[in-house]
Amino acid sequence: MDIQFVDLRRQYESIAGEVTATMADIVGRTAFVGGHAVEQFERDFAAYCEAEHCVGVANGTDALELALQALDIGPGDEVVTVPNTFIASAAAISRVGATPVFVDVHADTQQMNAALLPSAITARTRAIMPVHLFGHPADLDPILELAKAHGLYVIEDAAQAHGARYRGRRVGALGHVGCFSFYPGKNLGAYGDGGAVVTNSPEVAARVRQLADHGRIDKYRHAVVGRNSRLDGLQAAVLGLKLRHLDTWNDARRSVAAALTARLDAGSVEPPCVAPDVEPSFHLYVIRTDRREVVQGALTEAGIASGIHYPIPLHLQPAYAALGRGPGSYPVTEALAGQILSLPIFPELKHDEIERICAVVARATAVNLV
Repeated sequence: MDIQFVDLRRQYESIAGEVTATMADIVGRTAFVGGHAVEQFERDFAAYCEAEHCVGVANGTDALELALQALDIGPGDEVVTVPNTFIASAAAISRVGATPVFVDVHADTQQMNAALLPSAITARTRAIMPVHLFGHPADLDPILELAKAHGLYVIEDAAQAHGARYRGRRVGALGHVGCFSFYPGKNLGAYGDGGAVVTNSPEVAARVRQLADHGRIDKYRHAVVGRNSRLDGLQAAVLGLKLRHLDTWNDARRSVAAALTARLDAGSVEPPCVAPDVEPSFHLYVIRTDRREVVQGALTEAGIASGIHYPIPLHLQPAYAALGRGPGSYPVTEALAGQILSLPIFPELKHDEIERICAVVARATAVNLV
C-alpha cells in the first residue's frame, strides 16, 4: 500500500538514535527480565496515568485477566461490558470463569450506554468493564455512580486509549483498575508485546504483581497458583523512551483527525463524534457510511489501507453463541458493524496523504470535497 494503515517505520526513523542507545543499555546490563527499565517505566506510566501504581505484564489481554483475578472475580460472577470491541475484552472475563453480559452503545460515540446498565445488573454482577473504544473515553461518571450504588468494581479497558482524557483526567485510573495494551500498533506500542495494569489500590497492585509472577512470595515460595506474565526489560525500555513522546504524538493524531474531518463531506460519510469534555487519543479514525464496501474497495484500488473495527459483534461470534444473544439483541452495535470503516491515522501522516484519502472517499461516495 502507498499509504499504510499505521506506518511504524516512520515513527522508528524519528527516534532511531534513542532506540539504539536504549536497547544497547539493556543488552549491556543483561537486564532482560525485571530490572531498572521495568521499574522506571512502571513509575513513569503510573505518573502519566495519574495513578498510584502500575504493574507491567506480558500483554493487554493478560492485564484484563489479571485485574479480574486480583478483584477475586471468577466462576458464578458476571461482568457487564459492550459487544462492539475486540474479543479480548470478553475473553478475559470468560477465562477467569465469569460470564460477560453485554449492553448496547451510543450510536454517536459508540461507547457504553450507561442508561442500559440497570437492566443488565443482577445479583451475580461483580463489575462493569467500559471500553474506551478507538481511544474515545466512555462516559464514566454515570457508570461510576451506578457502580458505587450497587457495590461494583469498574475495570477500564483502556487498551486503545493511552493518554486520552475524560473531563480533564487521564483514563485508566478513574475506575478501580485500568488495563492497557502495548501491542506495536497502539499509540504507545512496544517492539513486541506488553501490557500494564494501573490502579490507586496498593492491594490490587500487589495482587496483580504476585499473580503475574507465578504467585511468588519469594524465589521458591508461592502463595497462589499464578502465571508468567511479566513485561520484559527490552520492551519496558522502548516503552519508556516512547512515553516521553506520547503527548506530542497524540496531539499530532488529533491534528490529523481534525484535518480528515474538515475534508470529509458529512453528507456522504459520518466522521467520528467527539463527546463534550473529552480528549480522545484517536487510536483509530472510524467513519460511518452506507457504502462501506464501495469506499473500502476504492481505497484499496488507490493503494490506501483501511480496516473494519469490528465487523462481527461479540454476541454474534461463534465463541459466544452459548450466551443465546442472536441478531437483534443489540441493534445499535449491529447497525454500526455494517457501516464502520477505519481510515489511516498516525502522527506522521502527511498533508498530501490526507488529501488523497479524502479525495478517494469523496469520489467513492459521488460527492465533492467540502
